[in-house]
Amino acid sequence: MSSSDTESTLHAAAYNISNWQPITLTLVEYPRDDLLGKLLAWISLAPLGIGAGFVALILFRRDLHTIVFFVGTLFNEGINILLKHWIQEPRPVNRSQIWTEYGMPSSHSQCMCFFAQYVLLFIFIRLHHMNNNNARIERLVRLLVLLVCWAITLLVCVGRIYLQYHSLRQVLVGAFVGMVVGTLWFMLTHCVLTPYFPMVVSWRVSELLLLRDTTLIPNILWFEYTVTRQEARARARKLVSMKSQ
Repeated sequence: MSSSDTESTLHAAAYNISNWQPITLTLVEYPRDDLLGKLLAWISLAPLGIGAGFVALILFRRDLHTIVFFVGTLFNEGINILLKHWIQEPRPVNRSQIWTEYGMPSSHSQCMCFFAQYVLLFIFIRLHHMNNNNARIERLVRLLVLLVCWAITLLVCVGRIYLQYHSLRQVLVGAFVGMVVGTLWFMLTHCVLTPYFPMVVSWRVSELLLLRDTTLIPNILWFEYTVTRQEARARARKLVSMKSQ
């Protein structure tokens, strides 16, 4: 065997595909030339979008309730991992070495149903008595938010079955577990943790991290808009006064 052949053999062995492990976090397969499958594959990335949204909100808003909500999603995911390794039910289609985890219950359906159920309870319980002068518009916005959340949740669940990542039973069990955990986590947050938020934000470490509690503010977007506008006008008047002197 020539030196070039030996080098090629070693090169091929070093890059043997069987020795490579893909990161399957965003890897979603769908049938070639299937537009519906492609759409459902993209929609199935919704849990990643939710996670990225949580990280962005926590970094830029530092709201305690958002942090607790995010911790709940992590707790829900931990329960899913434990259930999968306890039940050890395989997926309906074997995708070789790419997918090594079990399929019962579906983590996507459990994550989305946890999120949608929590939002549902938040709107109907936490925001029920927080109406302002634009009560009709507020109700329409809340209804729209609920419809979008549950529509995406339904599409994600259907997509997991359509793309053969999970069976119908795996998706239904995941959805049930997600709604139960979402309900329990909301009740824990609303009834047990929320009363302690004012004390938590007064801690020195909370001040250093700029944590805040917006529980008693009915419309945080309108509040921040009016405060920012008033501050901007005050600084503009101060700047004009300084220039005139």
